[in-house]
Formats: sequence, structure tokens, C-alpha cells
Amino acid sequence: MGRLAVAFFCSGFGALLCQIVWQRMLGIFAGSDSISAALVVGAFLAGLGVGSLAGAKLADRLTPARALMGFAIAEAGVAGFALLSKLFLYDFLATDLAGVVDSPLAIFGLCFVGLALPTTLMGASLPLLARAVATNLDTVAERIGTLYGLNTLGAGLGALLGGWVLVGSLGFVGALVLAAGLDLVAALLALTLLPALRREGPPPAVTQAAAAPTPFGGLPLWCALVFLSGYVIVALEIVWVRLLGQVGQFHAYLFATVLGVFLLADGLGMAVAARMLRRIRDPRPAFFATQAGGFALAAALILALYWWLPDSPLGGILSVDRHRLHGDALMATALLTVIVVGPPSFLIGMTFPFVQRAVQQDMSSVGARVGWVQLANILGNAAGSVGTGLVTFHLLGTAGTLHLLGALSVLLVGLWIWNTRGASPGGARAPRWQPIALGAACAGLTLAIPGNAAFWSRLHAETPHHAVAWAEDRSGIAFFRDDRGTGDPDGPFFIQGFSQGRIPFLPIHQFLGAVGPLLHPAPHDILLVGIGSGGTPWAAGINPETRHIRAVELVAPVLTVLHGVARLHPDGPIAATFRDPRYSLEYGDGRRAVARDTRRYDVIQADAILPESSHSGLLYSAEFLEEVRARLAPGGLYVQWAPTERTVQTFTAVFPHALLIMPASVLIGSNDPIPWSADRLVARLEEPAVRARLLRGNPGFTDYAGMFRDAPLRWGPGMDRPAPPLTDVFPRDEFYLNNPVVGADALARRMRDAARVVRAPDAR
Repeated sequence: MGRLAVAFFCSGFGALLCQIVWQRMLGIFAGSDSISAALVVGAFLAGLGVGSLAGAKLADRLTPARALMGFAIAEAGVAGFALLSKLFLYDFLATDLAGVVDSPLAIFGLCFVGLALPTTLMGASLPLLARAVATNLDTVAERIGTLYGLNTLGAGLGALLGGWVLVGSLGFVGALVLAAGLDLVAALLALTLLPALRREGPPPAVTQAAAAPTPFGGLPLWCALVFLSGYVIVALEIVWVRLLGQVGQFHAYLFATVLGVFLLADGLGMAVAARMLRRIRDPRPAFFATQAGGFALAAALILALYWWLPDSPLGGILSVDRHRLHGDALMATALLTVIVVGPPSFLIGMTFPFVQRAVQQDMSSVGARVGWVQLANILGNAAGSVGTGLVTFHLLGTAGTLHLLGALSVLLVGLWIWNTRGASPGGARAPRWQPIALGAACAGLTLAIPGNAAFWSRLHAETPHHAVAWAEDRSGIAFFRDDRGTGDPDGPFFIQGFSQGRIPFLPIHQFLGAVGPLLHPAPHDILLVGIGSGGTPWAAGINPETRHIRAVELVAPVLTVLHGVARLHPDGPIAATFRDPRYSLEYGDGRRAVARDTRRYDVIQADAILPESSHSGLLYSAEFLEEVRARLAPGGLYVQWAPTERTVQTFTAVFPHALLIMPASVLIGSNDPIPWSADRLVARLEEPAVRARLLRGNPGFTDYAGMFRDAPLRWGPGMDRPAPPLTDVFPRDEFYLNNPVVGADALARRMRDAARVVRAPDAR
């Protein structure tokens, strides 16, 4: 059992590492918006479900030795696919088909095809392993629960180490190689046990007359209960990610932390419950108590976080008005994740062995019953993921989703009362006060959760004198807090819990939007990736030559909130932007928009997020910059913020002509020579119409010439350039703890000191 436990632990670790990388690769193909992300998760879970079904059909027809051999073959197959997966998932889907496939059904189908083989093998592994270890009906549930708990613990450790260390240190391809090695270790360990297994056929199938008793309810009932349980726990996981992302800021390590803590606690709960099985005669009360208790504890901890955090000592560390990507804030977020996610996951994790105790009443169908229960759980997980991520977040918001989960938990308690009515199998009547108390706790805590407006207002530090505009849907949360309260707006604009800008607009956002159209002689068509607080799109309309400005925003509530600000301030620049017929502001994935678009633009600008933010690597990678180059018209300019040294190195490795403007730290790239003249740009900025537009966006700032007071750095054809350090499969800056980030200003100083750069001449 020891070697098999290690094998299944390695299997879980490798599977989670593969899942993390495959989802990122497919996200490049499908897009980073919530619908595309749900399609990828749905395809992954669909493959697991097919594998569970196949395992359920196959396992009990095999001898233990052949079942173990099947497990080893499955692990070896996953390892082989991991080694080859980049060729199909990235090189073909993400690269060759980027922007070609638009239909959600086609995207789901291609993702499913890409993941079908490894996920089917993963899904079949538990039923096969269950058949291999099933030697005694009295201990089979305990063994299965223990092994699955170890597998889940391995998955949790894979999520934590994968997210915090391995992916950021090895890159996607290196992480897949390591995952393949772990899967091969699992296969080899399983093969070493073959000589010890009895090479006998499976037990004869029972006839209808001799069917095994079902003292705790039939398999269909338990599959339905497991489906509901799987829905609730995955929906809670998605709520935790959204909530803790708002509290601690969405970075590359957040999802891995939530997933890792959830899986570790879940696996530990399974291991503890497996040891309790021999003392439990009727597993039904234990199942319902841990399931309902898990939600009640989750709701209580979320309420405690809601009420306590803003006024606690951690409230200053995790203030929504500050960066929370480093130091005490990062550690505080990790601690809160353990506190909020761990205990409920532990309780709900205990349900799996209790279910096995209830359904394992027949040695001839052990594998099938494991497979059917696992299939029900996977279907519940899929429904919870897609239902929450696409439907309930969109229609009900976060608070409404918690209310729905509370109602489902109360329903489960009602099923507890109904299922255990009368005498238990041992003859004693089940006590009724326990389910009634738990049901009341679930209902009371659910009703105590405030509505969405109150929930997000408190977490965004709203006070009575503030005026706010906010919105939430499946793509995220946007919140504008007008700290002045009356008169012209003045306050931070939050997207996904982080202040992405301000109103009045930040000077850097206006400069980013204006510099391209002011430099280009005829900027007729402009494409903007990212809208944010509206400053960059507003400034992009600064040139009267511009005929069309298309702006794409990944978080749809940003547009809703901007419309709200426009209604509150109809004479402001945001309202003027919406009235200007040149603008087309839309929700979507900016990278996919660049890949799909067939037009060529005179100016393209990416108002990119912080390089440490989750999935930011998709907008800083060499592959994305190559896509941008292909969309530039002759003489076209691409403008981008340069937050890090690697950003500059990647940018200059892609564009034949590039400028780094300092101290604003702004990059301009082109396929053709860039018409840079500091004097001409100063003169343009002093034009009355230009000056008036920038002042309308921010009346308190005028020194835009100071943003390019240093002589810019220029790269041209024939200059030596390093290989781009930021790629789709190794977004180093995004994993900033593994790859310390150095600012672009340090690179500029170093290059000037070494006199290795030809400075851009001014056409004065």
C-alpha cells in the first residue's frame, strides 16, 4: 500500500501541474475572458468525466493485476502527452489557429479534442486503482478514501509548488517535463507491485436476485447527492478566488494559492474521514453534517472577513488603495486564504470516504461504483464551474451566488432529514436536532450575507460622503469611488480590486493615449487594448485627423461604470467620449481582437496592466508583439508602457525600429523609422486644442513635456538585440517572485553609461 500511495500522490501532483500549464496554453487560443476560460475548464472536466465513465465500465472486468497495469498505462500515457502537448495545444491551437476560430462551440470542441486523451486517462485512473486495491468489503471504502485523499494532497502540493515555484522557475515547457517525470514514477511504482497481486479474475457479477443490499440508499441517490456536493464546493472555490483576488489583488500566485489550500485541506479531510469509517455504522449523518457544516463554516468565515478586515490591523496592510503584490500584503493574503478556504474545504473533503462507505456494498462492482460516483462529482464540478463563472456571477453577483449556495445547502439538509427518517440500519432512530440545527445555521448565515452593493462598497472602503458607481458580472468587478462626493469627480477607479487609474485621468494614461496620434502624420485608425478609467481612450482622440478609435476592454463592468460616471457628470470627458461618433468601445479579449482583426491601424496602443498581474504576460510577450506588428499600417506606431527591463528587451527584439521615452518609460515601436522630434511634440502639446483636451482630462497637470525631457533611446535595424525574455510559454515578469523585476529606468541608465545606444536625433 505504501508504494501505491506514493504513486497516486505523484499522479495527483503531476496532474495538477499539467492542468495549470494546459489551461494557460489553451487560454492563449480561447482567450482570457470569462466565457473562454469556462470553455477550457469545461473541456478539461468533460475529459475527466469520459475517463470516469470508461473506468467504471472497464475496471470490474479486470483482475487486480490487470487493473493495476491499466493504471500504470494510464499514467504513462499522461506522461507521454505532457511531453508532446506543446506541439498541439500551443504550436497548433494557440499559434496557428489564433483568431481563426470564433465560435464558442468550435473553441470548446477543439479544447476537448486537445485534452481528450490525457484527461480521459486521468479520469480512468481512480476506478482502475480502486479495483486493484479492493480485497475486502469491510476495508475497501477506507482504502479508496485514503488513496484518493493522498492523490488530492499531491494535487494540492502540485498547485502550490507549481504556482509558486515550478512554473515561474522552469516555464511552461519545463513544468510539463517535470509533470511527465512524476507520472512515469507513478507508473513504475505501480508496476513494481504486480508480482504481489493475485492474478485472479474479477468476482462474479451478482444476479438480480442476489443483488447487494442498499441500506443507505441506492447508487443513483448518492450520485445525485455527490453532484450537488461537487457543485457547491467548486462554486465556493470560484467565489473564494474572486473575493480573495479583490482583497489581495489578482496576481499569478493567487489562483495557485486558493487551489492549493483547497486541495490540501480537501485531501486531509478525506484522509481523516477514511480513518473514521470503521467506527461509523451509518455514514449518512456524517456525510450531510460535513457537507452542510462546510458551507456554514465557509459563509461564517466570509462574513467575518467582510466585517473584520476593513477595520482590522490587516485592513491597513491590505487596503484597496495600495499595492498588495509584495511583502506583508502578499503574506497576509496567503494567511487569509488558509483561514477562509482551509476549514470549509477540510469538512467537505470528508464527504468522499463517507460516500464510499455508503455505496460500496458489493465486491463485484467496486470499480464501477467508484467511477460512477467520481463521474457525478466531476459533473457537479463542471456545473459549479460553468454555472457560477458564466451564469450566477452574471445574473446574481457574488453575494447572490452565496445565497444560492446557501439554499442548496439547506436543500441538502432537507434531504438528510428525508433520507434518515425512521430507524437507522442499526435500529436506532437518528437524532433530528442535528440536521435542524445545521439547516438553521445555513439559512441564518445565508441571510446574513449582505447584498452585492453593500458587500463591494465595504471592501472598496466606501464611506457615507463618497459617491460611487460600480458593476459586477461574470467578467469581473469595476468600482469608481468619488472621494470628493460632490462637484467634479475625484477618486480611484478600481478594476478587479486594484486602482487601475483615477478620475481626473492620470497624466501617464493621457500621455500614453496622446503620444502616438500626435507623432503620426495621419492617425486615421486607432486600436486600443484596454480602456481602464477612460484616460487613454480620451487622449487618443486628440488629433482631428483621427476617424475611428476602437477600444477593447476585458472586464465588461468597466464600460458599465464609465456609463454611470458619464450620467453623473454629463459635461465631463467620459460623457464626451461616449458622445463622440469616432469611438467604438467594446467588451472582449484585446489579444484575440488583434489576432482576429483584418484591418491595419495607424496607431495601436496597449494600456496594459501591471506586469505582475495574473495573465499580464499575454500582453507583454514577443508573440503578442508580433501579432501587433502584423496589424500596423505602413508607418504605423505601437505605443506601450515599459514597466520592466524585460519588457524593453522583448519589445526591442520584435520591432525593427523602437524608442524608449524617459522618464515616462513609454515604448514606441514600428516597422518603419519613427518620426521622433521632441521640439515638434512640445509644439503639438502647446496647441490650444490639444492643451484644452488634456486639461479637460486632468485640470491639475500640464507638464507633459517633462515626460520626455531625457533624450530617448533608439533601436534600429542592424543593432545587436538579445532573445526576447518574455514569451507566451515563459512570462517571467508575471512570476515576479521567481524572476525579480527590474525597472526600465535601470536598463536605460546602464545602457547610457555603457554608451551602447544610438540616441534619437531631434529634427529641430
